[in-house]
Order: sequence, then C-alpha cells, then structure tokens
Amino acid sequence: MALLDLLGRRWAMGILWNLGKGGPCTFRELQERCEAISPTVLNARLKELREVGLIEHAQEGYRITSTGHELYALLVPLGTWAKKWAAKLST
Repeated sequence: MALLDLLGRRWAMGILWNLGKGGPCTFRELQERCEAISPTVLNARLKELREVGLIEHAQEGYRITSTGHELYALLVPLGTWAKKWAAKLST
C-alpha cells in the first residue's frame, strides 16, 4: 500500500515515467517534460522519490535508479493497457 500511496501522489508516476522513458535530465528539463508541474510540486516529488530510492541526483541531473527501472518496467504494460481502455471509453 505504501507504493500505491506514493505513486498516487500528484505527478509521482509522471516523473518516474519521464525519467524512465526519456533518460536523465536537469530540474528544468524535467519540469518542461512534465509541462504543467509547478516547481514546488516537482521539488516535493523528487525529494520523496529520492528518499525511497527510485530516483537519484547525479552529475547529468535526475535519473531513475535500478530499482526505479524495475518499477518502470512494470508500469509500461499498465500504460499500454490504459491506452486500450481509454480508447474503448471514447467509442
């Protein structure tokens, strides 16, 4: 339940998704990738995701850890399923 609580927080999955799919980036680059995220929310989520070992801050910016990659790999099929589900809802 702790993981679902964390991932249910605003922008937590979006940050993981962007770092998993797009690779490492700086704070500003990540803010641009996430489009509507405020700096305050981004800072809070980055802190939380770092504390649980899903992302880290390195020389090239923020990047997903090996544990984060494991989680991202589990989320990819969920994202695929969600796209199919959304298409069914819109028909």
